[in-house]
Amino acid sequence: MATANPYQQYQQQSVMTATPGELTLMLYNGCIKFIKQAKMAIENKEIEKAGSVILRAQDIVQELMITLNTDYEISDNLYALYDYMYRRLIDANISKDIAPLDETLDLMTDLRDTWTQVIKINRKEIYGDRG
Repeated sequence: MATANPYQQYQQQSVMTATPGELTLMLYNGCIKFIKQAKMAIENKEIEKAGSVILRAQDIVQELMITLNTDYEISDNLYALYDYMYRRLIDANISKDIAPLDETLDLMTDLRDTWTQVIKINRKEIYGDRG
């Protein structure tokens, strides 16, 4: 019987024990990673690889759209932003142009950085100075 990869086990455990906020942060980080990989692939003329990693970024944006909690007013704005980023990723995949990737990367990075701050604030509220 094959032994499971310890890194994969660790990642799976991280996902299984993460809070919803941490899962969202993981999605943002994954999307950023795939966009950066796509940019590099396009620059290196690795068109097939670029296409596949852009699709992975698109999948993440779709997941963000599907799991968006619509109980909050900001949800409509976030959905529209996710939809815009999704369409820009499609544009990038069709044209293999870096400009829409740069735009999406900037937007996703801003969201990730904001979300990181929200998580820190929530931890301080819950745990005080220990979080």
